[in-house]
Amino acid sequence: MSVDAPPTLYDAARVARRAVTSRWSGRYRVPRLRVGGFGAAASPAVWMICPDWDKPAGGIRVEYRAVDALNDAGIAAAIVHKRPGFACSWFDHATKVVAAADVVVGERDVIVVPEVYGPAILDLPAGVRRVILNQNAYLTLDSLRAGPAAAAPYVDDPDLAAVLVVSDHNAGVLEHAFPDAPIRRIRLGIDPAVHHPPAVAPGRRIAYMPRRRPGEAAQVLDLLRRRGVLDGWEVVAIDGCSEAEAADLLRSSRIFFSFSEREGFGLPPCEALACGCLVVGYDGFAGREFFRRPFAESVEDGDVVAFARAAERLARRVDEDPVGMAAVSEAGARFVLERYSPAIHRRDLAGVFGPLLGGA
Repeated sequence: MSVDAPPTLYDAARVARRAVTSRWSGRYRVPRLRVGGFGAAASPAVWMICPDWDKPAGGIRVEYRAVDALNDAGIAAAIVHKRPGFACSWFDHATKVVAAADVVVGERDVIVVPEVYGPAILDLPAGVRRVILNQNAYLTLDSLRAGPAAAAPYVDDPDLAAVLVVSDHNAGVLEHAFPDAPIRRIRLGIDPAVHHPPAVAPGRRIAYMPRRRPGEAAQVLDLLRRRGVLDGWEVVAIDGCSEAEAADLLRSSRIFFSFSEREGFGLPPCEALACGCLVVGYDGFAGREFFRRPFAESVEDGDVVAFARAAERLARRVDEDPVGMAAVSEAGARFVLERYSPAIHRRDLAGVFGPLLGGA
């Protein structure tokens, strides 16, 4: 580029990366990957970069499950962690995990990188196709306040092969923000071996996850207590649990309160449905595709009074018609486990990566 030419967004990302908010450039930096094997006969592979974070986080588990699904579909794939020997331990898995220092990327390979790496995505090796796995388009919108560097991975990257999203709503958000980006929607898979209804109907227990909107959760619960709705009910906050522990708590609950907020998909209420819970609360926008009456009722975002009223109606119905509401719970679990099955997840991923690798 001549000195008189205007800088591209790609150049701006290189110059301005450190000016982007710490959430995007300080916390997550892509690992260094060696490039080699150009012209080699080795089968192409998918390298999925994952943060070294070993606390419950649905997005990281999604990456692991995606690698499993790709391998099950006959597509070579592995999780790439920066730290040698690191692997997540808060959920059971037999996922192929490698250290970045041991990876040699070939010209026919594909690198997958989560959206949380922001403009640092452009630090990945040039000339190798990459796919952004965007599990929350709203985080990307938040990053745009930092300037053009944040948009560069979506609008000015010659190596971008696809942007994967996990809900129709988030696909619409990114299509509006980046009309020319190659956006593809994949459906997530809920593992029925982990998330499934209980053999025996649970008692009067309500579960919720306090990491989202704790202030509003407290207001809803206080409203319900003042009206006596929670008399005889146990309220359980699911936090800091392993995947199996959280699923067990969901199975032991009749109702799940959803405090989702601007989600990429909203796994907690979806997994609650799979475990036989009746769900009420905020759908986080993306969750509208599975918040279906009568097993899930959405209330206006931020309206704690509407939330409390809907929760009260649901608790009354459970007490007044336990048999009928048990049937509704079964219908909700069936809906989720059929719509978001591992087989569908595997098929969607193969539909994206099969042509990318096969056509290389």
